[in-house]
Amino acid sequence: MSNSSVGAESFATQKVKKAKKRVRVAIIGCGGISETHLAAMSQIPEFEVVGGCDIKPERLELMKSKYGMTAVYEKWDDLLAEVKPDAILVCTPNGVHAPAAIAALNAGCHVLTEKPMAMTPDECKAMIAAAKANKRKLVVGFQFRYHPTSQMLVRAREAGEFGDVMFVKCQALRRRGIPNWGVFGQKELQGGGPMIDIGVHVIEMAHYVMGSPKPVAASGNCWTFMGNKPSETLSPWPNWDWKTYTVEDMAIGQIRFENGAIMQIEASFCAHIKEDVWNFTMMGSKGGANWDPPGIFSDRAGTMVNTVPSFLPKADFGELFVRKLRNFAEGVLYNKPLEAPGEAGYAVQKILDGVYRSAAAGHEVTID
Repeated sequence: MSNSSVGAESFATQKVKKAKKRVRVAIIGCGGISETHLAAMSQIPEFEVVGGCDIKPERLELMKSKYGMTAVYEKWDDLLAEVKPDAILVCTPNGVHAPAAIAALNAGCHVLTEKPMAMTPDECKAMIAAAKANKRKLVVGFQFRYHPTSQMLVRAREAGEFGDVMFVKCQALRRRGIPNWGVFGQKELQGGGPMIDIGVHVIEMAHYVMGSPKPVAASGNCWTFMGNKPSETLSPWPNWDWKTYTVEDMAIGQIRFENGAIMQIEASFCAHIKEDVWNFTMMGSKGGANWDPPGIFSDRAGTMVNTVPSFLPKADFGELFVRKLRNFAEGVLYNKPLEAPGEAGYAVQKILDGVYRSAAAGHEVTID
């Protein structure tokens, strides 16, 4: 049986048999990414899926027919009042993350929200304030910090193998990969294009590996040259909605941190490059690193040495969701430290916001 075929009733049965303590969780936003969450939760006995919410009736019908959900709603206020879940997964478009999360926190729910945390740093601050006021957990869905390579590099940094981290280069580049589903091309609903949608992943794991220094300034630029026109070139994701496309095709940014380190960022939905790139490289005073393929570069016994792991656990996209959701469940049930709390999402949001503000202003901007 595939993960995606496990229904809500099967979830409940598993929890009774395997978990002494459970988290009754509901989903706000039952689009495609919610099914990745459901597949992951089928492997975590501490979760019991108790309901869902979406503005599209066809998605609610799918939740009922495919996953056995019986408590489905078009308004989250009704879901929160009638189902009273312990926790909420926010899987909506970016523009709805903050209001949905704050409503859930005020209703007494713990919250995990998909990335990016929100649309602006101010929204992130409001979410964190709601979590503190209600004494609830707030987690951001930054699954790539759970990747074995990211964890390896964190351990190396904590062991002092890099010394002072001076420079990190982040790349989340697609040659031709404008999403042809959802609202990814609509700035008013998403906040931006590749920088906030895919760049956020590489930024967050690189910032995590660096030790999460405080960003203080940003410079950058954005260009739209292809997405707002019909395509005449064959591509893996054709026929996107170019008429409503208001985000950037490519964004380039540079962040300066309080400790003097620099982060450069390259993100694109479409760019004239040889192939897609998903990577970050790091340079420190004692050593450097590469995320893909994983490697650490240093000097040893008077020799320049490249170190590569002989074993790292495999972690595909689905497994990363299992890891981040398990951390959420253990944080809620057992107060285990959270790998991606709201404060981490706030820091990353300030980086994203800084690049976009600089692009709009045409010069470097400060980050408070």
